[in-house]
Amino acid sequence: MCRGYMSPEYAMGGIFSEKSDVFSFGVLLLEIVSSKKNNNFHHNEAHTSLLGHAWDLWNEGRAMDFVDQVLADSCSLQQVTRCLHIGLLCVQDHAADRPTMSTVVLMLSSEIDLSTAETAYFYFPKLGRII
Repeated sequence: MCRGYMSPEYAMGGIFSEKSDVFSFGVLLLEIVSSKKNNNFHHNEAHTSLLGHAWDLWNEGRAMDFVDQVLADSCSLQQVTRCLHIGLLCVQDHAADRPTMSTVVLMLSSEIDLSTAETAYFYFPKLGRII
């Protein structure tokens, strides 16, 4: 796993599970939706990480500000917002809160209702850091 894609439980305690892969997939999904890389993302002077920026905009009700404009212009906004929501579900701090990969596939390929994404516990809003 590359830095920036590691789940909190692996980065902080060396614990690896299938939910670690879900976290990494969530980071990748957020990178695709935003067309930005997590490893070298900086937002203004706040130096917000990509994940922190996604959480800020989601919590402020400004999810579409996270989406790459080319993608927003060429895809269904409902589908793009759904992908962002799924990405946030995948990067929740506690592994138990993340869906399984089979559930992620089901969420991406159907219209099942999505649960509420809980803001990262190690994330400090406006400081833009996940520690």
